[in-house]
Amino acid sequence: MDVLAALTFPGTVRWKAVLDGQAVGFVIGDRQRWRDLGWIASLGVHPDYRRRGIGRTLLDACEQALATTRLRLTLRVSNLAAFELYEQAGYQEVTIWQGYYRNGEDGLVMEKVLR
Repeated sequence: MDVLAALTFPGTVRWKAVLDGQAVGFVIGDRQRWRDLGWIASLGVHPDYRRRGIGRTLLDACEQALATTRLRLTLRVSNLAAFELYEQAGYQEVTIWQGYYRNGEDGLVMEKVLR
């Protein structure tokens, strides 16, 4: 999902985390109702604010707002901190997209099924 789509498409979920008047994190999600599938398109937390639960709070809020029974996301295979966050949140590995990122790094697709 590109930035224009994230900011303009109806149904896109956009949340930000603000502490002391400063944006410290964000999450963007896309809902594909016809597939009952939500995609966590992007999640980021400023390095100075990581490991405080902000990413998990944003992820939980996005999941609830998407209101689908299946959720997917993609992350760099080298991003161990993100992998840990998503695994703790109940996501499981689905597949690897070879050369998914611009620098050629593979993308790990993870999925969470809500019951």
